[in-house]
Formats: sequence, C-alpha cells, structure tokens
Amino acid sequence: MRRTLLFLFLCMFGYFSFAQYGMDDRLEVVASFGNEQPIGVSVSSLNRVFVSFPRREPYTYGLTEIVDGKRIAFPDLKWNSTERREEDYFVNVQDIYVDIEDQLWVLDSKPGAGNSVFGKSGDDARIGKFKLVQIDLASNKVVKQYTFDDLNKFKSGLNDVRVDTDKKKAYLSDPGQAGIVILDLRSGKSRLVLSESRYTKADPELVLNYEGHDMRNSEGKPFMSNVNGIALTKDNRYFYFKPINTEHLYRIETTYLVDASLTDQLLMEKVEDMGKTTITHGLVADVQGRIYLTSSLDYSIKRWSPEGTIETLVQDDRLIWPDSLGLGSDGYLYFSCAQVNRLPQWNEGIDKTAYPYQVYRVKVL
Repeated sequence: MRRTLLFLFLCMFGYFSFAQYGMDDRLEVVASFGNEQPIGVSVSSLNRVFVSFPRREPYTYGLTEIVDGKRIAFPDLKWNSTERREEDYFVNVQDIYVDIEDQLWVLDSKPGAGNSVFGKSGDDARIGKFKLVQIDLASNKVVKQYTFDDLNKFKSGLNDVRVDTDKKKAYLSDPGQAGIVILDLRSGKSRLVLSESRYTKADPELVLNYEGHDMRNSEGKPFMSNVNGIALTKDNRYFYFKPINTEHLYRIETTYLVDASLTDQLLMEKVEDMGKTTITHGLVADVQGRIYLTSSLDYSIKRWSPEGTIETLVQDDRLIWPDSLGLGSDGYLYFSCAQVNRLPQWNEGIDKTAYPYQVYRVKVL
C-alpha cells in the first residue's frame, strides 16, 4: 500500500509524467546527488562503489567514492577541485572501470566541438582533451596516466573504457570516430580499428522516442550515437560492443582485436552479430559471461546470455536513461540514471529532469 501511495504522489506532482511501469521494491537507492548528473559507475572486488560526474554546472567533484550514501572526492580533493596542469586534475570524467586486479581506470574525456554524445556546449574547443588515469585501490594513489598522443583529437569522442589485464590493453569506444581505440598500456601507443564499419556506426533510421516524442535538438537533428556501450568478459576473451542507435549486440575475440597484422576488413570478418537486443547505453559482463544491458526505451535493466536468451531483471519508472553499470561481488548490480533524454537540448530548452539524480542497485546474483 505504501509503495502504491508513494507512486501516486510522485505522479501527481509530475515526477513521472508518462508513468507506465510503477516502482519495484527490489530497487534500492545507493546515493542521491540533487541536480548533479552521475554518469560512470564501477565497483571493486571489496564492493567499494565509485561514481563519476561530467564537468557541468552544478559541479562539485568529477570522481567520488560512495561511503554510507555520501560521496567523497577520490582519490583526493586536488584531483577534483584544483585546476592546475591538466595532467594533475580531472578535466571531464566520462567513464570509470575497475578491472579484475582492482585497478580503477578513469577516462577523462572532453571531446572537441560536436564530437560528444551530449551535444555541443558553450565552451567547446575544436580539439579534444583526453587522458586515462590508473588508480591503485590498495593505496588509493594514481599509478600512471596515458595521454593518447597519437589519437586524432579533432574527431575523437572517447566514451567508455575496459581493460584487458592479460594483454595489457585498454579498449575504448569512440563514437566520434565510429570505432574502437586500442591503447597499449606498455608503450602508451593507440590505434583505431573498425572505424565507420557497419558494426560501429549508428543506424540513421533509428530515432529514439521517449514519452511520446522523438529525441531531437532545436535544429530537428535526432540524437545519434555510434559505438558507445562496451563490455569485457572476466576471462578477457570476448569484447562486446554496440552503438546506442542500433538494437544488435556485437562481439569479437580479443585475440583478434589486438592483432595489429589484421586489416579492418579482416577484423570485420571476426566480428560476431549476437542478435537483436535493445536500445542500450551501458554494458557489463559477469563471471558467467552474461551481459547486463541498460534498456532506456522501456525503463529496464536486462541480462543477455551467450545462448541467446534475454531477460528483464528490473523495470521501474525511475530508470530514466539507465547508463553506466558496475557488478559487485555482493551480488548487486549498481547503475546510474543519467536522464539524458530529459535534458533541455532535447526538449525545446525545457529541463524535464526528475530530481534528484540517483544511483541504484538491484540484487541479480
């Protein structure tokens, strides 16, 4: 009864203007952030929860650890609040990922004008700023950082990162160049693969529709993202990826992905189409090789298995543009809800965000 009354109250006051699915009691709020938008979420083997925020006003921290429902600047205040040399602070944290060795990888990515999936902002420069920061969670210290010196920073829009601890490679989705960037963690050199391929390009005919209207900007241009969400299986064998604007999920064996002798044409022959799934923003793999997918059109989180089955784990009207995922050893799936479709640039200048922004968790194992 309490759940029903709460749901009706929120609907009456406009929290869910297009309520369809109700509220699932299994969904737990991990932390609330007022009107600051969480993007990246990742979880360590000891179930330490990390959440990142892009540098947009209002802005407090770029990278935080959630402790008792509160956020703490991580790894310290200097990295989050002091604009010094660009290598000493977070310019714009886009994604975070804890690898199987409990190293936290922070993708600090501010694409150049027009290359961000969030659209243009007032201070867009022509050239992007990118770095990948490695933080050791045993010491909470920055170990190393990579600056992508050989990346085309005029076109790139680095979005998500996963790290292959066996091959010492980082794999990054690049919607700006519609490809996958492979960073060698030993040499610091990177290369772009599968660029502009049918597996990494958005389907221009697939226009996202939320709450009764197409997601378009003031010029009538629809939201469109090339390869975006990515996942790496725990054994580092398979790399999964997909654009937002397509329903098909793809994968490739990392043995092929890191083989620099393979041309893009030969590499395309190694990509497997895993079939139709859903409109997805974030992906993460579990120890069984299953892939968890955010599914924004129907406000849900789904789980796909290599056998081809797909199941809905939780569906709730609060899941507005579920975005980044982290899977804890405690059996919980943690995730952010970025509400990108509610932002003013996609709603004729009107902010339709349902505050507060929150990060949730749900038991899945």
